[in-house]
Amino acid sequence: MTRTSRSLTRTAAIAALALGLTACGFTPFGSLAPDVQPAVRQPARAAGAESVAVNRYLWTAALDTLSFLPIQSVDPFTGVIVTGYGTPPGGSTAYRATVHISDPALDARALNVALATRSGPVPVETQRAVEDAILSRARELRIRDGGL
Repeated sequence: MTRTSRSLTRTAAIAALALGLTACGFTPFGSLAPDVQPAVRQPARAAGAESVAVNRYLWTAALDTLSFLPIQSVDPFTGVIVTGYGTPPGGSTAYRATVHISDPALDARALNVALATRSGPVPVETQRAVEDAILSRARELRIRDGGL
């Protein structure tokens, strides 16, 4: 198996894990915006020649909000961010996160976050709080850019 094949297999496994760990459920704020405005368009990969877009505000907001966690892998082509364990400022519990941004729209349905502690998954309320923090930060970034 070539290095590229292993990398693609690993990325697919991480994405599947992220989707498997996330719950598809109620988001209190619903859709952030009905438009499919600013997306970060990535250049086509040399080997695959596919073009993928993720929402730049969600992407940046996820990285900002989870900046206390060490990043293990980032793939803007699939929209997956995987972190290692880290403790939030003022906290005592170590968390790790997997974030999947599945759409170029600035929409709550495009964001999936899976959180875990060393002892297992976190309560749904904690996961929603992190998703809400990412969505709020994305709104701030968009407003700051004059997008609204």
